[in-house]
Amino acid sequence: MSAENNPGTENSTAADSSAHIHISYIVKTGIGHGELNETVDINQESDVHTFSITSNAQATGIFKIINPGSIIRSSQGIVTEKGLKPTRYSDQRTNSNSSLALFDWEKEILTLKHGTEEKQTPLQAGTLDRLSLSYHFIFSCTHELQAGNLLGIHVTDGRSLQLMQFKISSEKLSTPLGELDTIVLTKLRNSDDKIQRKIWLAPDYHMIPVHIQSVEKDGLDVDKMIAELHIDYATDITCCTQ
Repeated sequence: MSAENNPGTENSTAADSSAHIHISYIVKTGIGHGELNETVDINQESDVHTFSITSNAQATGIFKIINPGSIIRSSQGIVTEKGLKPTRYSDQRTNSNSSLALFDWEKEILTLKHGTEEKQTPLQAGTLDRLSLSYHFIFSCTHELQAGNLLGIHVTDGRSLQLMQFKISSEKLSTPLGELDTIVLTKLRNSDDKIQRKIWLAPDYHMIPVHIQSVEKDGLDVDKMIAELHIDYATDITCCTQ
């Protein structure tokens, strides 16, 4: 990452302005490696900030032979004083059924679509999708992220809605960006819960997730480590909306 794009050298934060964030991750799984590019765009419309997050994962090497194609996820919504408030989330995979989540905050209804199946469930306050979860803390207050605290968040993957409990801790982490002080969110599990999640957030880089480890529903281990980070933002716009 070039020095002029290093957010650690700026006084402004991404939450204070319109922004474009591009992150490249190296992905390791139990059956091979891949590359993941994610972009976060924050735009102002009148006095409202909207967000759009896009994630594009591509397999490489032997993993590409075993699991060809790509996984494209996207999340859109608005930025509030409490963080991200998604309105739409999608998960599209080559040769697989896509998933879609629609957030109706006025009626408090979450619509989930997977393949030909569709269902509705009550929309809980503060619900995030699995993509906006990773970037929510760039824009939210950090007083909850104190070591030893527990944090509960409802999260959807487009197929179901789950209340996730995270334990907060801190850790020094070696990354391609250097050794970083990080805030770590570790998902607590019960005996029936197959999904694991651990997220390392970097305070020196606006709480951007620099490392993510997970075990998916199908049992696949996934390890994402940041490789490159670029941020562009204007500093003359105030954020946010309720």
